[in-house]
Amino acid sequence: MPRRHLPLPRLWLMTDERIVDLTSAVARLPKGSGVVFRHHATDTPVRRALFDRIKTIARRRRLILLLADTPTRAQAWGADGAHNRSALKSVGLRTIAVHDLSELRLAPRAKADLVFVSPVFPTRSHPDARTLGPVRMGLMIGDQRRRVVALGGMTACKFRRLRGLDLHGWAAIDAFA
Repeated sequence: MPRRHLPLPRLWLMTDERIVDLTSAVARLPKGSGVVFRHHATDTPVRRALFDRIKTIARRRRLILLLADTPTRAQAWGADGAHNRSALKSVGLRTIAVHDLSELRLAPRAKADLVFVSPVFPTRSHPDARTLGPVRMGLMIGDQRRRVVALGGMTACKFRRLRGLDLHGWAAIDAFA
């Protein structure tokens, strides 16, 4: 069910297998938040069952739920959209992750509703990755701030440090686990 008419969330939970109690983490999100369901390392039948449980909570709490997978699978599973490089073919919301300027330049062609820029700060997800930090992130995104979501080592406090960048929002894993 496409939900492109809804306001785009400013707060996002990115899921992965590190979140021990995912259902509780999702249930604690403020109404109107978003969830990018990843769980790439989980076998498909188990992943689908978990996605369906999260979808039930998301609908009840009025959360936007994206599937980090193919647009075809996102639509088949009843997600509100897809999070991946093939976002152009998505029905519903379209989001992509970018890690450098060359990837960011591709975002307009993907017609992404939101662009998750990462890693802004040191993160357990990518411990050896070079972080952007506020200055490099600001230089990288330039005037494309309209739909940029900060990702990577993010917390509410760190997002406040980025206030001058006028970003759309922020996303995290550990901050919600």
